[in-house]
Amino acid sequence: MSETVLPKHKRNIEGLRGHAIVKSETSAKRADDAIKRLLKQGARVNFNSVSQEGAISKAYLYKNPELRSRIEAIRKQQEGLSSPRQVKKEMTDASKDVIIAAKNKKIREQEAELKRLKEELLHLRGKIYDAQ
Repeated sequence: MSETVLPKHKRNIEGLRGHAIVKSETSAKRADDAIKRLLKQGARVNFNSVSQEGAISKAYLYKNPELRSRIEAIRKQQEGLSSPRQVKKEMTDASKDVIIAAKNKKIREQEAELKRLKEELLHLRGKIYDAQ
């Protein structure tokens, strides 16, 4: 039997390399734009939010050292800041506190008026009793 010998040739992978570079640059640009949009919106910047906003895999963000360090730095800066959702919740809680305080004040006023009216009624009953 004869052996078939495959011709030895150099593989042309330049097209693949070029596509991979373009894809990586495009993903980096989308990640950068996503971070800028999130910051402009006042939203939290983390791997999940950048991944969703830029339609990029989280794995890419973690593997890219520049993007990873940038996201981690922004995330660290935002640690002390309240998110818009947290601010809204706190405003809602503060509004509830104001409403409760107003109702409590109204209840105290009505209790004081009720006490005054009861005393007045007792006084008038005494006058009616004395008049008989």
